[in-house]
Amino acid sequence: MKILILGDVVGSSGRQAIKKYLSQIIEKYRINFSIINGENAADDGKGITKDIAEEFFSLGVDVITSGNHIWDKKNTLSYIEKENRLLRPANLVAGSPGKGFEIYFSKNKEYKIGVINLMGNVFMTKTDNVFQTARDILKKITLKKNVDFIVVDFHGEITSEKMAAGYFFDGIATCVVGTHTHIPTADTRVLEKGTAYQTDIGMCGDYNSVIGMNKENSLKRFLKDKDAIQHFPALGEGTISGIIVDADEKTGLAKKATRLILGGILEK
Repeated sequence: MKILILGDVVGSSGRQAIKKYLSQIIEKYRINFSIINGENAADDGKGITKDIAEEFFSLGVDVITSGNHIWDKKNTLSYIEKENRLLRPANLVAGSPGKGFEIYFSKNKEYKIGVINLMGNVFMTKTDNVFQTARDILKKITLKKNVDFIVVDFHGEITSEKMAAGYFFDGIATCVVGTHTHIPTADTRVLEKGTAYQTDIGMCGDYNSVIGMNKENSLKRFLKDKDAIQHFPALGEGTISGIIVDADEKTGLAKKATRLILGGILEK
């Protein structure tokens, strides 16, 4: 079983990279299930629209996860109620629209995959305790009981919280990946009890930037330049960044985790 998880898609550059490379990746690596984080996919790098989500699904994406920008586009509120392939963090305040986890079928309908979307508590939007939420979800989704595989997208600001989540899920989830900071970390591995892990899988977008945003304007903002304007995405060639997990069909745990970097300046 091959599972593909791609980091935050940023603006039109990230969307073009997905359009250019996703089908090639699925075919080359024989991907059975694909997940992307789409919370920065809109033209301004904030949120996701119905049209963008449906384009991702048409390109072969099975599930879209998100994070703190999930509500930045108004029509997402109604769309997420109808489309269970678009997830929001499970530990948002009670009563939030949509779902934070769900069970899906693989492309060949052979396997059930539980996908859990969580958001860290440190330096992030107000959320319920992420580890308590994770405990509650695991009472409903159990590896090799009612699902064959479990993938966790932990959208968080700090590395220690993401690493703690990796160890929390070790042996009870197939894979835990960090998103949000847009910079891929070099710690791709399978943890001691069999869970694939990477602290942050980076972004899909233009890396000739400041985490996907135009670098000249970002510098102006840091320098308090009066000519600085609101952040906007860089528009150069995008890089695909993520992870491919080779999972064991018998145990539901990971056999191998491989970092994926394709296209743009980061590959070079």
